[in-house]
Amino acid sequence: MFFFTVVTHRRQPILTSDLGRSALRLAFRGTREDLPFHITAIALLPDHLHSIWELPPGDSDYSTRWKRIKTLFTKQWRRQGGTTMKLSSSRTKRGEQGVWQRRFFEHTCRNESDLKRCLDYLHVNPLKHSHVQRVRDWPWSSFHRYVRLGEYSLDWGNDNIWYGDEFSHFE
Repeated sequence: MFFFTVVTHRRQPILTSDLGRSALRLAFRGTREDLPFHITAIALLPDHLHSIWELPPGDSDYSTRWKRIKTLFTKQWRRQGGTTMKLSSSRTKRGEQGVWQRRFFEHTCRNESDLKRCLDYLHVNPLKHSHVQRVRDWPWSSFHRYVRLGEYSLDWGNDNIWYGDEFSHFE
């Protein structure tokens, strides 16, 4: 299991827009057709996303998958009229678009307690960034699926919850 943080270029708040969500959905689907993986959890925020993936046994090539997702998203985003940010000369030389940050943060979940810590961090993130007053009020995360599975109560998470420090510098 792998935990990821992926951020838009210059923190553009595009991911929760109708176009952003549609382009991201198509990019995930298109990538999973050729390079399968299971999305264990996800939280989509305006300028970044957190996700936990399970890859097929013996396959740890998440970098190719993220590159493909970013490429497909950018093509769909541009095709549908989404704007891009002005680029530096180094980004222009590399043929990059002004949609995503170059890199992403990855953390390998070492055991069940580490996975649970990552799940909690991912699901509380919209509250941490003051997008909602309660975790359950954020519509673009897997939180409600985990409530249905009995992993969380509907009232889990509030402004007094500890967010942890390990991932905070990657947002």
